[in-house]
Amino acid sequence: MVVVTLQRNKCIGCNYCVELAPAYFRMSKKDGKTVLLHSEEKRGFFTRKISDNAEFETCEQAAKACPVKIISTKLI
Repeated sequence: MVVVTLQRNKCIGCNYCVELAPAYFRMSKKDGKTVLLHSEEKRGFFTRKISDNAEFETCEQAAKACPVKIISTKLI
């Protein structure tokens, strides 16, 4: 299982994550920050669990491309 976490309040709206992983990230039209689709929010952190381990690389690329390092991915 892949766990993706986004600290949305620190997003600068660069759009790299959306370009690299459009199935998981979208830009909000309200505030220009990224949204982790189908995630749960807890204390400012948005988390999504993905059952397909093959998606780890896609999400990891988005995390590495983030200039403010607010996306984390891990395999559990």
